[in-house]
Amino acid sequence: MMASRRYAPSLDRLLRLYSRNYRNLSRLLARARRVNGEVAQYRWQHAQQALILQLTVNEQTRYTEVVTVERLAPPLPLVAPARIEIRLYHDALMAEVLTGQHFLRLLPAYPYPNARMQQRDEKFQVNLFLAELLEQFAHREWQLISAREESR
Repeated sequence: MMASRRYAPSLDRLLRLYSRNYRNLSRLLARARRVNGEVAQYRWQHAQQALILQLTVNEQTRYTEVVTVERLAPPLPLVAPARIEIRLYHDALMAEVLTGQHFLRLLPAYPYPNARMQQRDEKFQVNLFLAELLEQFAHREWQLISAREESR
């Protein structure tokens, strides 16, 4: 019988993912700020689906920024709306998922199995989800809703 190996997170893979998320989220915020100016919330609507995502800038300091990404519409039956909070580190050029609707803090690794059924590499998986979500905004199906359009 072979002993199970303890999971060791790949710091190199995680840091590359943080850098990728920073690049994509910074581009998205820069694009939104060019259109709507410096405001706390930016909304994006999908062209073919009734789907709205909102980016909210919760905190800005010289070296960091905390942003929340959440799904606003339409609500899904029996499913809590997707919501994640991300910290951008401007000095390190990295963005890390801090919290979400099902977790308040992510550990680098989890024992498996565990009571909450988190994957051993849950922190990596959640940040990978953010990377895939941010890459969707590069497609033309997403349109920034300006504050003027929302007030109509």
